[in-house]
Amino acid sequence: MRLAMLCVLACVWLSSPTEAQAPAAVPVFKITPVESTVKFFVKASVAIDGVFEKWDATLTYPSTDVTTGVLDIKVDAASVNTGSSMKDDKLKSKDFFDAKNDPYITFHSSKIVQTGPTTFDVPGTFTIRGVSKPETLNLNATGTKGSGEGTISGTMAFDRKDYGMNSGIPFIKIADRVEVSVDLKVKRVGGPPLVFKQ
Repeated sequence: MRLAMLCVLACVWLSSPTEAQAPAAVPVFKITPVESTVKFFVKASVAIDGVFEKWDATLTYPSTDVTTGVLDIKVDAASVNTGSSMKDDKLKSKDFFDAKNDPYITFHSSKIVQTGPTTFDVPGTFTIRGVSKPETLNLNATGTKGSGEGTISGTMAFDRKDYGMNSGIPFIKIADRVEVSVDLKVKRVGGPPLVFKQ
């Protein structure tokens, strides 16, 4: 789903003449869009898969605890690219994304559940066509521990009919299940490292 560069929480250090203790800094992350992708796949008699060319994503932390992360993804529905203008036009139409009336597809999560050393469940609210429902993004993090940079990759599956996408595409048989995959290149640009569950 569509995306386009994102910066995160600013750390602010306060000092006072009385030398009161400054508040703890928080990790600040940047997602690099040119090295990141948001894709989708639908099983069909003729393959339907593609990418979103325009999107934004942010990952912010109010503390060093990895489970407190807030993930926001905002995709421009009209930026869908399947390599076929016929498929793109149909997906943008009111039968599917309804990009004219609801231009953005979004995912918002304020909780991260660590399920393993490098795996995470990210429950959140997914919105498409103006319909919002709870969905979970399953993520895996890769990178050198302690380096502050790496890739978070994952998938989320949803039933298109739950969001009012009940139509088909002429001469193409389409499954109801849609799989979304994200690959986000993340780098810590400020603050302390995150604390993970061992």
